Amino acid sequence: MCGIVGYIGTKKASPILINGLTRLEYRGYDSAGISTIEKDELSLMKDMGRVKNLSTIPGIDDLEGTIGIAHTRWATHGKPSKENSHPHMDNSKTFSVVHNGIIENYETLRSKLKSNGYTFYSDTDTETIPNLIHFYYTKIKDVDGIDRFLKAVRNACLDLKGSFAIEVISKDFPDNMIVVRKDSPLVIGKADGENYLSSDIPAILSFTRTFYLLNDYEFVVLSRDNAKFYDKELNPIEKELKSIEWDAIGAEKNGYEDYMLKEIYEQATSARETVGSRFQDGQKTSFDELNFTKEYLESLNRIYIVACGTAMHAGLAGKNVIEKLCKIPTEVDVASEFRYRDPLVDEKTLCIFISQSGETADTIAALKLSKEKGAKTLSISNVIGSSITREADLSIYTHAGPEIAVASTKAYTSQVVLLNVLAIYMSEVLENNNQTYLDSLKKDILELPEKIEKTLKISEGLRDFARKVYQEKDVFYLGRGIDEAIAREGCLKLKEISYIHSESYPSGELKHGTIALIEKGITVISVLTDKDLVKKSVSNIQEVITRGAKTLIITNQDFDTSSFDVVLDIPETNTFISPVIAVIPLQLFAYYVSKEKGLDVDKPRNLAKSVTVE
Repeated sequence: MCGIVGYIGTKKASPILINGLTRLEYRGYDSAGISTIEKDELSLMKDMGRVKNLSTIPGIDDLEGTIGIAHTRWATHGKPSKENSHPHMDNSKTFSVVHNGIIENYETLRSKLKSNGYTFYSDTDTETIPNLIHFYYTKIKDVDGIDRFLKAVRNACLDLKGSFAIEVISKDFPDNMIVVRKDSPLVIGKADGENYLSSDIPAILSFTRTFYLLNDYEFVVLSRDNAKFYDKELNPIEKELKSIEWDAIGAEKNGYEDYMLKEIYEQATSARETVGSRFQDGQKTSFDELNFTKEYLESLNRIYIVACGTAMHAGLAGKNVIEKLCKIPTEVDVASEFRYRDPLVDEKTLCIFISQSGETADTIAALKLSKEKGAKTLSISNVIGSSITREADLSIYTHAGPEIAVASTKAYTSQVVLLNVLAIYMSEVLENNNQTYLDSLKKDILELPEKIEKTLKISEGLRDFARKVYQEKDVFYLGRGIDEAIAREGCLKLKEISYIHSESYPSGELKHGTIALIEKGITVISVLTDKDLVKKSVSNIQEVITRGAKTLIITNQDFDTSSFDVVLDIPETNTFISPVIAVIPLQLFAYYVSKEKGLDVDKPRNLAKSVTVE
């Protein structure tokens, strides 16, 4: 889940590398480092802590090299320390490497290398890579020059088990860099006389809009004005440049104090972009990239929605609307569990995989498993050309724009919107619902941006409630039906960025053990947007009030609220899209609590944006 950057061109590499690391810091911030080629020698500067610490290293401003690699770390093997920071060099200081991923067999490789005289100075799995490259480099006699370098990298990678995106520079080849990926993201940005590399597109958007998107085991030899691509057998291959439409400004704060706050306030725009031109007056919903037939959808015996974390919560909201509109049994599964329990998947199963980044390792592995079992696979992602979209049979995009804060906000609401649009599309193909009802739901979806803007304004009052509870140790969230899915997501936001222990429960489960945790003064937050479940939910909340709990209610329903401490009335909308409206106050509440505690909202401890390892 680390971030890697690379540059080869005519400019000084170090400022470009540090700029890229700063933009990638949401992927990891335990340590950071850069390596450049300076007068045919490798330079290495790194330290634990944030990227900004690099600027204090003596001599970093004197670096003149125009080729370099850089890394910001989310620790896996080895504690955060200067020794465990990347880049890593081999013993001879000939090769320097940055790596994102996990090498599962590194201990075996380390033992092999030790027996051949190599010494290790860190606890990382990554340090095996440059030494393994050096080991093969010394053994290769049949080719010379850059081909020898390439073959050494390739042979080393064939020994690696796990996931990796790797950038390699060598003092012997000051005009070249070699990169490769397997199950970890890596893109190459092409500009005039220079190439930029990054784990994520937004980190280098300000330099270029044209990119090469790598597949697994594609090796690239980079020079300043060229990129040569090779397959696993080192046969030359052709790669197509792709243009990316994202605006680089979208990855900036634009005057907001934090990326998370900016992204919360962008949700009206992101919802509008997600819908796009799917709805046309008097016409059926458009999904040209899917072309589902009535016969195919009627043949399905099950739909799986598979995802992790926030994306899984969006899937829970999607389950409700798909089952109600399409009458197809739909299950939501955590990707890390799905891939290991031999799921009942076959050619009559549609598997939908949701990942904001499109690089979530467990979700991609679950997708590959489903394909092996014969299921049709559909990915939902925010990143065009991401790994999951290239693995899936079919892909649709949220078009939410860059999301930089680690805690997801606008990506979640865009996923919920897109799942609703998908359900309407499938229902229209199946012809199993009253079109008047579907048109009404479409109208509610089109009205979402306006209602989101209104919700943002009224939710600002939650700052006062946050000041009252930010020092508490436990908070509970309740909901029924789709409101329980909303409560789960709100609960996760509070955990992620405030470090307050919080739990989410179906309201009806209170009496089955959970109510034992309720005591005087504890805070309980409840979501009530489903008119058919309001009376039951209110009755459950009364049970916690009786036991002394403070209550915050998020609702768009009409009922007696006099017994509750704080009630936030949000705009009414169709129950299926209520998660888009109702989650906004919960996002802002978590944000305000975190700010009251003086925490780093965008980079919560121990977390990274894109989970590219198991």
